[in-house]
Amino acid sequence: MAAAIGQDKRIDARPWVLLAPALLALLLLMVIPMAIIFVFTFYEYIDVAVDRPAFQLGNWRLFFEDSFYHYAIWQTLRISGITMLVCALLGYVPAYFIANTTYRHKWLLMLLLILPFWVSFIIRQLSWVHVLGSQGIVNALLLWLGVIDEPLRLLYNEATVVMGLVHFLLPFMILNIYVSLESIDRNLVSAARTLGCTGWQAFGQVTLPLSLPGLAAGSLLCFVLAAGSYVTPLILGGPDNFLFGNLIFDTIMVELNWPMGATLSVVLLVLLGSLVAIYGRFMGLNRLYKSLN
Repeated sequence: MAAAIGQDKRIDARPWVLLAPALLALLLLMVIPMAIIFVFTFYEYIDVAVDRPAFQLGNWRLFFEDSFYHYAIWQTLRISGITMLVCALLGYVPAYFIANTTYRHKWLLMLLLILPFWVSFIIRQLSWVHVLGSQGIVNALLLWLGVIDEPLRLLYNEATVVMGLVHFLLPFMILNIYVSLESIDRNLVSAARTLGCTGWQAFGQVTLPLSLPGLAAGSLLCFVLAAGSYVTPLILGGPDNFLFGNLIFDTIMVELNWPMGATLSVVLLVLLGSLVAIYGRFMGLNRLYKSLN
């Protein structure tokens, strides 16, 4: 009996052996670099690309005292939130259609959905310049029709930044909602209709609640990716339409102030990590993994 209990308590090393390569990769490629960045936040900035090791809190003090950084955080959260809401509103209908269509070649619809991923993200963002620019398709068409006398200024504002982010993130939202809708048992909707629910009532009381995990996972993914973006505001935004990622990019690449850039990077990591932790607390990360898979 004692031998059997001892055998049950023996730890099986095979799962750890199989996980060892992945854990080693995470340690070398993520944990150690992040630790180095965190240590760099305590370095002292001397001059352009010149700093010295010193345990001092000057970078953190500057972040908490300078209202410009606080405004950048607020702007990033606001634009990311708007992008997330637009993606949720625009993404649910096509996801619902793909999940419930009787079209035999549903794979073709999925192919069209993931087709934008085959084109470079930079090229997709730059394409809006040729659409909305002063010499773009929209202005050329309006001038040709005689609707306007001079080109409209359609680029380099907050609306184009949100539009570019939605263009990039909408497929992620649709895929997450689609996976959640596809996993719903159709018999539940049929049962609701049998019990007297109308089509809208069955959707509101059965389909929508059961698809919320996918909607929440897509919203979280869109928000995090939008908050960490800096290419879209750089290409489509004006001087006042920057995100926190642009601030990090300018601090590191333009000012060459690496300690302050490391500090801002850690701040963004903590903010987005907190959002993921809040999601895991109230929604459960297992739902996120299920939706993403």
